[in-house]
Amino acid sequence: MSTLPYPSKVILITGASSGIGEATARRLVGLGHRVLLGARRTDRLQKLVEELRTQGGQADYRALDVTDAADFQAFTDYAAQVFGPVDVLVNNAGVMPLSPLNALKTNEWNQMIDVNIRGVLYGIAAVLPGMEARGRGHIVNVASIGAHVVVPTGAVYCATKYAVWAITDGLRQESNVVRATTISPGVVETELADHISDPVARDAMAEYRRIALKADAIARAIAYAVEQPEDVDVNEIIVRPLAGTGG
Repeated sequence: MSTLPYPSKVILITGASSGIGEATARRLVGLGHRVLLGARRTDRLQKLVEELRTQGGQADYRALDVTDAADFQAFTDYAAQVFGPVDVLVNNAGVMPLSPLNALKTNEWNQMIDVNIRGVLYGIAAVLPGMEARGRGHIVNVASIGAHVVVPTGAVYCATKYAVWAITDGLRQESNVVRATTISPGVVETELADHISDPVARDAMAEYRRIALKADAIARAIAYAVEQPEDVDVNEIIVRPLAGTGG
């Protein structure tokens, strides 16, 4: 484990069982932070936490459904019991079942709204009062390049990520003590695309992902924002593969 030039922070990570969430957990625990991992697949969380502890890291996990406000609050309360008051929340959990609007996949639309928007809001609601009371804190929301560019089959997904961008910037403007960061990844090697049910969108994403970044590229961006001095607020970072920066 690395030695930090400042006190170790208590950090929550949602969607931590794979992809960007898992990579961020590895990166932040490796830097010496105390990290609570949340997701629905607790078997994966348990395996990851055991590995991190074997390496000398401070990590724990709890089952988390980000679409349940009470469960998110319980997740936050558990972190305070195990590690202390929460310093940083990384709202990473998200879903991306792309499809054209005329496919009328309304259940998938609602799933994206529930996880990608309500999940972020419930996380903010769980940590913001305590952060404001202590006069410090940091909320990192993982959006997407889809928060800046709309693509065919991505209308609803991009709308949810635009919302994440707007929510984060609103928080930035409203608070003088809580830092707010939007991380907008381009195409990354994650499991998000594995749940696309529409065949046209699935085939298009398979082609798009040929230039995908490793998840640790996003974890490094999150770590950069987290490690800045308390008077520095990194508002947004966009991270894309070099091969895709011209589009």
